[in-house]
Parts: sequence; C-alpha cells; structure tokens
Amino acid sequence: MKRSLSIVKIGGNVIENETELERFLHYFSKVEDPKILVHGGGKLATQVLQRLGIEPKMVGGRRITDAESLDVITMVYGGLTNKNIVARLQANGCNAIGLSGADGDTIQAHKRPVNEIDYGFAGDVDGINEGLLSHLLTLGLVPVFCALTHDGKGQLLNTNADTIASEVAIGLSELYDTTLYFCFEKKGVLMDVTDEDSVIEYIDSKIYTDLLNQGIIADGMLPKLTNCFHALRHRVTKVCIGHISMLEENASPYTTITL
Repeated sequence: MKRSLSIVKIGGNVIENETELERFLHYFSKVEDPKILVHGGGKLATQVLQRLGIEPKMVGGRRITDAESLDVITMVYGGLTNKNIVARLQANGCNAIGLSGADGDTIQAHKRPVNEIDYGFAGDVDGINEGLLSHLLTLGLVPVFCALTHDGKGQLLNTNADTIASEVAIGLSELYDTTLYFCFEKKGVLMDVTDEDSVIEYIDSKIYTDLLNQGIIADGMLPKLTNCFHALRHRVTKVCIGHISMLEENASPYTTITL
C-alpha cells in the first residue's frame, strides 16, 4: 500500500500577509509527513522590480520574464522568500529544505515556445526527479520549492507555481497516494464570488462541466481548475482548494475535487 503524500501550494496573498503566513506555517508544520510545499512570490517580485526602476511586463495576467526580470525573480523567489519560509518552518519544528528545480535536477523544463506572445524566460515543466525527491522525503526532509525550474543547459526559468505543484504531485503519484492542496485567501471555489460562505464543497467532472456552462467558474479560477483536473487525470488522488485553515483538523468547509 502506498504512503500518503501531501503537496501544498500557497498563493502570494498568503505570503504577503504576515499574520496569514505565520498561521499557514503553523498549520503546515502539523501536517503529517511526508509533505512538500510549493510557493510563488510574484507580488513581492513586482514590488522589488518597481523599486529598482524596472517596469514589470504583464500580458493577460501572465508575466513576461526578460533577462533583467529573471535576475530579480531569482533573488526574490529562490532567496528572500524561500529562505524566510524555510527558516520559519524550522522554528515550527519542520525540517525543511529550500529548493529550486535546478537543485538536484529536481524539476526539468523548457523555455516556452514563442507563438503569438514571447513570454521570455518562462518555463514549461518536462519532468521531475522523483527518485531524489522520494529519497529526501524518506530522510524526513520537507522540500520547499520556489517557482523556478531549469532547462539542463544552465538556464533558470520562471515557472507557474500552480503548475509546479501539479507536476510534482503527478510525478510522485506512482510512488505515493498524492493529495494536492491549493491554499489561498478564499474558502474554496465559490458559487457566488460576492458571498465568501458559498463554498462548493465537492466538484467532479460532471459538476465541473455544469459550473462552466453556468459561468460560475470563470476568470482566475478557470486556469486553476484546469490544472486540478490535469493532475487528477494523471493519477493524483484528489485536489483540495481553500483557505489555509483547511490544513487544520476539523477544518471549515473547502472544495474537494475528484474525477
């Protein structure tokens, strides 16, 4: 029987809110091992770029990562944000190890091809080093990934943190019974975006299609749920979306997604 593995991704709004981040790290440290954490840090990267007089470039909500931006993103994601999270997890009794996809060749990617838009040094994941990650987990370490991968030719790539979480869950699903958690500021997928308590507690493929046709799932939630079902179709057991408190025992309602 496979061991259970929790893969948790936290959004930028949690990272930027000191109180919420501290609560999250406390909850996460109590999750039973083995577990993996994935984080972004886009808002802080944008702030640092602006302080340096570099105007962030965005198209349709997606960042254009030129060489100058990549330098800053590497410093913020792989340095400041990642190491602060790792240090604070250690303070919570969680033996974390900070990683980018380049460390230990843990996540391989390629530069996104140019079609209508050139996203610069944006990476699309090709695969993960499940053997090394499994070894780290067996040693009792908790990998903490920032949103950086590499192409195997010396180039770092800025990669969507939701995608990294999904691909890590997929890659380890042959060895573990994987559950993927997306923690953000909302309580889950909402029936009514103006009502924080209108959480849809269970979504399967049929319900998802119905919600799409009704226009209830749209905008920023659409790519997130696309990622969720991609993971489920590739052996991930289930996906949960909700507030950081869903990691607690006796958690308040959140959304669970299955096929």
